Amino acid sequence: MCVCPTVKKLKPYQGGKPISELQRELGLDNVVKLASNENPLGVNPKVVAAVQKAAIESARYPDSNGFELKQALSAHLGVDFAQVTLGNGSNDILELLARIYVCKSDDEVIFSQYAFVVYSLVTQALGAKAVITPADNFAHNLDAMLATITDKTKLIFIANPNNPTGTLLSDKYIYRFLSQVPSSVVVVLDQAYFEYLETMDNAVNWLGEFNNLVITRTFSKAYGLAGLRVGYCLSTAKIANYLNRLRQPFNVNHIAQSAALAALADEEFLAQSILVNRQGLLQLAKGFETLGLDYIPSSANFVAVKVDDAPNLYQKLLTQGFIVRLVEMPGYLRVSVGKKDENKAFLNALKLLLR
Repeated sequence: MCVCPTVKKLKPYQGGKPISELQRELGLDNVVKLASNENPLGVNPKVVAAVQKAAIESARYPDSNGFELKQALSAHLGVDFAQVTLGNGSNDILELLARIYVCKSDDEVIFSQYAFVVYSLVTQALGAKAVITPADNFAHNLDAMLATITDKTKLIFIANPNNPTGTLLSDKYIYRFLSQVPSSVVVVLDQAYFEYLETMDNAVNWLGEFNNLVITRTFSKAYGLAGLRVGYCLSTAKIANYLNRLRQPFNVNHIAQSAALAALADEEFLAQSILVNRQGLLQLAKGFETLGLDYIPSSANFVAVKVDDAPNLYQKLLTQGFIVRLVEMPGYLRVSVGKKDENKAFLNALKLLLR
């Protein structure tokens, strides 16, 4: 059988180790997962009720157009209904955008060093040319990105806040960048962690000015729906039309749509999630400082901490029942914010292992 060479060279995306897997491997009863940037509060009780109700209707296909959820997002964000596209997680949309705009092997996709690994995966899968710009103190260097744009550039990925570094670019910096990017180049502003910023939603206002801008967001983080895979993007109606031509029918299932509707409506749970995250970031930062460890100040729901021999320490933490994340930055582990007692237990285990 003939397999596409670009697929042969791909290394599958490795998600954070599941709790059940570590329990099987090491026979542990208590495991704390701080690896996948999930909401430590778990699932909103109102979402659970919505899921239970929707489950009764599981014999029916979902609304392929996601009318109710798109309508709710449209009203919540102040955009036209036609500007909203739903995805099976925002990853789904990132891949769809690449498939729409990257057509030839010499097409170029720009993204930063230390950026979300999926940008590299989708570029490689399509056989396109990845143009990776050097990071500036672990953050995106937008001026370097501008300097690499050519007539072959089709797509630019910008994560803000960025994963795995947690770094944040100012709205002023991003706006200046967008003003200088040719309109023929699509800029994807990946805002998976946007809700944690507690700032004005300026990016949505830019959609009326830049018809090459696409904003991607997700219900997986602050809304606590990582297991149901619901993401969306905001764009011009024209771009949304192309996305809807290519996306799989029923790409967001009925239970997931119902859960997202309930999550979007519950501002109290979202506020609590943001508060717990803010407190957790401070707790982890203080803990790392006490241990004499450098870390990257984060605007997301995780912290990248610098350690000696990260792979070895990662394995040692597993034996103690703590799952963190090895990332593509040598010498760093990414630690998701957990509940207060989980963060404390992790820091205590880390202290013992660093002796």
